[in-house]
Amino acid sequence: MSSTFSGDETAPFFGFLGAAAALVFSCMGAAYGTAKSGVGVASMGVMRPELVMKSIVPVVMAGVLGIYGLIIAVIISTGINPKAKSYYLFDGYAHLSSGLACGLAGLSAGMAIGIVGDAGVRANAQQPKLFVGMILILIFAEALALYGLIVGIILSSRSGQSRAD
Repeated sequence: MSSTFSGDETAPFFGFLGAAAALVFSCMGAAYGTAKSGVGVASMGVMRPELVMKSIVPVVMAGVLGIYGLIIAVIISTGINPKAKSYYLFDGYAHLSSGLACGLAGLSAGMAIGIVGDAGVRANAQQPKLFVGMILILIFAEALALYGLIVGIILSSRSGQSRAD
């Protein structure tokens, strides 16, 4: 029985770091998008209170970003069980990259949704024809986070494929 350090003892650290990164960065994007869009909705609501419910779309879209991070964090954390199955550095790095892909995509999407949502709801209060354009831009911003979620799922599924046990 050898007690040499192979590095795989630290592998769960990277896996848990990936789960945390997915949730933290996605929630940061969701919080920024919600706050920035919410400021625009509140400002617009003073001028046109009848449009407040119609203008809540960016706030809801920003909130979904946190759910993407939660999904990846749960997928990653359920895949980390070194007692049941060997967990190698490859697996830890796969989970870390999965969490970072989803989390940072969620952060960037949240920033885009917040900026577009703020300017969009204010502009919509002055010119109602801009609503459809604002929604399309928000959809494309949300798609960025969805790309991160998809890549995160694919990267996470690569764990466990490093060696034949």
